[in-house]
Amino acid sequence: MFFVPEFWVAVAFVVFVVLVFRKAKTIILSTLDERAEKIRRELEEAQRLREEAQALLAQSQRKQREALKEAEDIVAHARDEAERLRRTAETEMEEHIRRREAQAVDKIAQAEASALQQVRDMTVDIAIDATRRILTERMDERQSSALVEESIRELPKNLH
Repeated sequence: MFFVPEFWVAVAFVVFVVLVFRKAKTIILSTLDERAEKIRRELEEAQRLREEAQALLAQSQRKQREALKEAEDIVAHARDEAERLRRTAETEMEEHIRRREAQAVDKIAQAEASALQQVRDMTVDIAIDATRRILTERMDERQSSALVEESIRELPKNLH
């Protein structure tokens, strides 16, 4: 058995495989650890961006409520003003009421348009964040890195 060349070839092969496996295992594990760390950092960044988006959404909703309250106050003020002016001069007040109501309607329309635009902007930001997360899950590392870099450069443009 010790004089058969196939036996020594088999022994050498087994020794070679064990040595290569030990070396390869170390390299593979370090590569996987690096990849896991990178994914962890990306998840933390995604979480931070999500929290920022939620804060911006809450701020936008607060501004929308304030705009609606202001619109209600404007309407109430316009009605009070119209009643007081009606008492002084009937004919003069009809024209004045028409002008004030038109102004109030314009301000309400502007406030609603502004609030709607803010909600749309936040919706776009949230959609972009969700898209970013989906893309990072479905892209390979090189594409993901390129997309993250591009998104970071465009982030100031999206934060109104």
